[in-house]
Amino acid sequence: MADLKSEARAEMEEDVRRFSVEWMGWIKTISIALTIVLLLHAFVFHLSKVEGHSMEPTLHDHDWLYVNKFVYLIGDPKVGDVVILEDPSDSPDKKLLVKRVVGVPGDRIEIRNRVLYRNGERVDESLYTNTDIEDLDFGPYEVPDDCYFVMGDNRHARASRDSRSFGPVIRDRISGRVDYIVWPTGDLGSL
Repeated sequence: MADLKSEARAEMEEDVRRFSVEWMGWIKTISIALTIVLLLHAFVFHLSKVEGHSMEPTLHDHDWLYVNKFVYLIGDPKVGDVVILEDPSDSPDKKLLVKRVVGVPGDRIEIRNRVLYRNGERVDESLYTNTDIEDLDFGPYEVPDDCYFVMGDNRHARASRDSRSFGPVIRDRISGRVDYIVWPTGDLGSL
């Protein structure tokens, strides 16, 4: 009888030990996976959702975007990049904005007679917009060091709040480059 009890007890202790080892294995696996996901989100990529119409016809309200953060850890934004940036306004609600870079440090930006000029040359915007700029003339304006001039692709009057209203965007406020539309799948593709 004593042998039976001690055998049952040993078996129960072995079950508890096996359960503990298995449980600790799961905790370790989940912790590693969570750490990897957090590091990827912080330094490599994230998903962002478009809210509004300022980037039409390129992007539409409720599109989901793949944002490449890594690219700006090793380089700087270039003219034509579609970027995610922190809202530079003084609003307590710090939303993310999506805009196109139209000027880099040292560029002279001007809007004259409904046309965008960079460094005195007309910019061909036919690849990403289908209308002339309807807002008032702007500039000339020289983009300061470590800053970028951004605009929404929607050129209808007052359709985009961008560098024409809030000024140049400091480099540190740009968190990544939009590389793909991931949802809806009908719009799936690279920019």
